[in-house]
Amino acid sequence: MPLPAALRELNHTQRHTVIASFLGWTLDAFDYFLLTFVILAVAHEFNVPKTEVTYGLFLTLAARPIGALIFGRLADRYGRRPVLMFDIVLFSVLEVACAFAPSLAILLGLRFLFGVAMGGEWGIGASLAMESIPAKSRGFVSGLLQSGYPCGFFLAALANWLLVDHIGWRGLFIVGALPALLVLYIRRKVPESPVWEQRKAQPREGLLASMRGHWKLFIYLMLLMAAFNMFSHGSQDMYPTFVQETLKIPAGSATAFMLTALLNLGALAGGLTFGSLSERIGRRKAIIIAALLAIPVIPLWMYGGSLLFLGIGAFFIQVMVQGAWGVVPTHLNELSPDAVRGTLPGFAYQMGNLLAAITATAQTWLADQRGGDFAFAMSAWIAAVAVLLAVLTWLGPEARGRGFGRDREAA
Repeated sequence: MPLPAALRELNHTQRHTVIASFLGWTLDAFDYFLLTFVILAVAHEFNVPKTEVTYGLFLTLAARPIGALIFGRLADRYGRRPVLMFDIVLFSVLEVACAFAPSLAILLGLRFLFGVAMGGEWGIGASLAMESIPAKSRGFVSGLLQSGYPCGFFLAALANWLLVDHIGWRGLFIVGALPALLVLYIRRKVPESPVWEQRKAQPREGLLASMRGHWKLFIYLMLLMAAFNMFSHGSQDMYPTFVQETLKIPAGSATAFMLTALLNLGALAGGLTFGSLSERIGRRKAIIIAALLAIPVIPLWMYGGSLLFLGIGAFFIQVMVQGAWGVVPTHLNELSPDAVRGTLPGFAYQMGNLLAAITATAQTWLADQRGGDFAFAMSAWIAAVAVLLAVLTWLGPEARGRGFGRDREAA
């Protein structure tokens, strides 16, 4: 379906819901990625190896399943909208607290708590949006929602480029309070999910009862999302360090910002393109094509030889990485039962994150084994994960166009 047609399918209220869900994930990612740009600065201030600072990324990713389960269950019981607003305020407050960490240990502890809050946002925002729009708009909206992640990366790069020399790494975390303002927009413009409203008067089952017969699906989705997260974090988290250490480009320079901007423009284009394409060719096929097309782009991405080719490589690697990801919000929500749609997609996603949380540290270790060669570490990682993701997707189910709110009717 052409992109303008997908947008025209949404009424005024639905557009506000999609915008709020998009901004929630954008600003969540913005707060997460701020740390990736200041790893070297934090290591220097606390006089520790950079590998120890990367544990902040590991702890954030490892904590996200806790938040996905807690906030997802709350959203299934009390509604998507109020829980989403509380979660956004919480991760914003924890981000600001990082600015005042007196030691690396305290900073790592705060990043763990931030991960709990961050883990709640994606599942709730995605279910709120997907349950509020027509089925034939899901592919495009899925790509749009997931594009919030690279947009957050871009905003973090922009903030780092414009502000870090003036306010330092601690000041960047204070800027991380801005997402809390989104709550005002949600409170005024975004209604509750109509699917949740329809089900709220029905008897509530516990998580174990709701998941009866769906545990194999959960395990499959968890493994699939582990591959997805190794794919995205493997191409993004250590990229600023690669730019600084391998390419010898200063963190706050215009050149570093432009490379990151091209990377994120590619991610935006990929998410929208493959998300929409999945409406025509299917969710699994779109994911597999995007994942496998990442492999021939790797040499240009890491070994381009000039800034022009490195920039082109950064653009196209993210077209493929986030192209595959652009299908995820609708794919997971369509596969999930109504009773646990606030919980299952986000929890499976974040449990996959837990399995993939070692990505940045593993890449750093692999690079150190070859004298700091991040190009080799990131290239080998992405090639292997692209194949793994394609195989897991091919082996799994698909429920494109499934009606929401009909589980009980079908029973």
